[in-house]
Parts: sequence; structure tokens; C-alpha cells
Amino acid sequence: MRKSLYAVLAALLPLASLAVTPRTAVLDVQNMTCDLCPVTVKRSLLKVPGVTQAQIDFTRKTATVAFDADRTTAAVLVKATTDAGYPSTVRK
Repeated sequence: MRKSLYAVLAALLPLASLAVTPRTAVLDVQNMTCDLCPVTVKRSLLKVPGVTQAQIDFTRKTATVAFDADRTTAAVLVKATTDAGYPSTVRK
């Protein structure tokens, strides 16, 4: 019975990844002035449901965020950083 259940789950896993609508947004982030600022920005972004990855570049003052477009939007990402004290805009 367990083998059958595992086989079914293994067969369904690739289908689950097809349902995700992955997106990447690059945010220009203001007010990052110290080495701890990127940590705060990253934490604020990772708390957003649907965000799978956030990479912060302190030198360029950017955040590159991978997220599930079915669960969140770039506007929500901007709000998350702004609420944390780091206003941002979506880079075009």
C-alpha cells in the first residue's frame, strides 16, 4: 500500500510544479546604508507568501525576487520593503 502511495505522489510532483507561475522582479531599493540593511530587506521579502527566493545586492541597491505570480504581485513586494523602511520600485 505504501509503495503505491509513494508511486502516486512521485508521479504527481512534476505536475505540481507546472501549476506554479514563476516570475522574477528586480526592485531598486532605497535607504540601504549599512551591512544589516540587506538582511532586513531580504527577511521582509521572504515573509511574503509566494516568494521563493530573494537576493539582495547592497552595492547596486537592488533586490532580485523570485515569486509565484499566482500568490503575489510585484506591488506586494514593493509594499513589503516599504513597510520595512526601505522604499522600492520595480525596475523596468
